[in-house]
Amino acid sequence: MKKKLILLFLTAGLILTLLLTLTLGPVHITVKTVIKILLSNIFDIPRTWPDNFEQIILNVRLPRILLGMLVGSALSISGCAMQSIFRNPMASPYVLGVSSGGAFGSSVVIVLGAPQVLIMPVAFFFSLLAVFLVYYLAKTGTKIPVETLLLAGIALSLFFSALTSFIQYVAAEGQLREIIFWLMGGLWASNWNKVLTSFPIIFSGTICLVFFYRELNILLIGEEQAQDVGVEVETARKIILVLAALVTATAVAVSGIIGFVGLIIPHIMRIIIGTDHRFLLPASCICGSIFLVWVDTFARTLISPTELPVGIITALIGVPFFLFLLKRRKRLSGF
Repeated sequence: MKKKLILLFLTAGLILTLLLTLTLGPVHITVKTVIKILLSNIFDIPRTWPDNFEQIILNVRLPRILLGMLVGSALSISGCAMQSIFRNPMASPYVLGVSSGGAFGSSVVIVLGAPQVLIMPVAFFFSLLAVFLVYYLAKTGTKIPVETLLLAGIALSLFFSALTSFIQYVAAEGQLREIIFWLMGGLWASNWNKVLTSFPIIFSGTICLVFFYRELNILLIGEEQAQDVGVEVETARKIILVLAALVTATAVAVSGIIGFVGLIIPHIMRIIIGTDHRFLLPASCICGSIFLVWVDTFARTLISPTELPVGIITALIGVPFFLFLLKRRKRLSGF
């Protein structure tokens, strides 16, 4: 009952976050007006607000906040799944080279002067390409050793990072600035097209991951024990990896590299709600959405009209937490 109440509380917090963040920005709009604008297209509500308020809410803030929710949920739930598969609290959604592959793809588009609309599909393609390369490099017969998978992910990440660095070296000044902004991660280029394109993949992938809560719970106790209770370890791991890679690649394609969300949110939720993935996965998903939307709101309002890259703020929050995890792990291991 307690865990269900926590999920209910998080859901209410997500709705409240949506309403409150829609009011914040250079133009302050009251919550009452925001609700009226959102409902005006459904119900016959007298329009007592300026026309520009509707444009700000529906075409500027709402798609950005919704995209932040999608990206936050994607990174958090995939990070939770990765930590369980690798049985490593330091694992993140980017451990299989998704971020470095996406960074390389977007950098190629920018330096070639191709249309901006190609950045998202090309970044998505190279993110998935990196994952599948890691998968086949680590595959041994019909099995995928976790340690080999992790090492292959690190190696390929370094390879794509080197290629991206080379592209930055040969890029023109304007192109270099654009690449760096993309690598920092942010939601300033949000629009309804990105929301509608990313929603089906992230939503369906998230729902599917939640349905694998039982397998993730059993995998935590070890592969041999999981096989003893009838879990096809390799099959379950492959499916979970593909699902996590899909939602992460989509998030990277629409927002760039936003670090540490998939690392810190699952840990916070484990402390609050426990290790049962039936509750941990949806809790991480909702909390990740809330966290990223508020961080993005802070980024766009702190020094308005200038925006800070969201990736910088998440790193400033995430690095101390990461160091805390390292210290805690060191204390528990006795070294």
